[in-house]
Amino acid sequence: MTALTDGAFLWYLNRATGLVSLLLMTATVVLGVAVQRQVRLPGLPRFGVVGLHRNVSLVSAVLLVVHVVSAVVDSYVSIGWLDTVVPFVSGYEPFWVGLGTLAVDLTALVVVTSLLRGRLPARVWRGVHWTSYALWPLAFLHGLGAGTDLGSGWVLAGALACAAAVAVASTVAATGRLRSRPPLERAPAALAAVSAGPSPAPFRNR
Repeated sequence: MTALTDGAFLWYLNRATGLVSLLLMTATVVLGVAVQRQVRLPGLPRFGVVGLHRNVSLVSAVLLVVHVVSAVVDSYVSIGWLDTVVPFVSGYEPFWVGLGTLAVDLTALVVVTSLLRGRLPARVWRGVHWTSYALWPLAFLHGLGAGTDLGSGWVLAGALACAAAVAVASTVAATGRLRSRPPLERAPAALAAVSAGPSPAPFRNR
């Protein structure tokens, strides 16, 4: 029991779950864009990418819960349970911890709406799901300001690599969305084409 409540164990648990959660958030964003663009990964069927995206995001959410609980239980810093749901009220680094709280709140919102997807209008679910793109920068900035792991060394290099992957994936997603015309914009053109009817055959002299 002493080992489980030891401050060093909680410190390492908090840092480890935070770093791995950030890595899995990166994978979630990249896989989400792959699902959107209907990309097939080697060795997986098309629906396998969807399942992988969902499972990775759920594992990331579970690790995020462990990260939050370990931060509250650890008495080294003053972070209360209220600070995990209400941003910018923490007694320790209120701004940086508040960014992490916003990421937690968004994660909870995305997870709940994903579980209720079949009962929600598609437009509502899609609008909430797009907010997940804000999760990564919030978590990244939280790690930079509230922690000490992302400051230098191989951890910083890995975080910057994750940032590059998220930037590329987000650019691909935004580009694809701009290129695909919404149904409301495609409908007038389609109706005009139907109203015009087939083009007359060219007249030929006999």
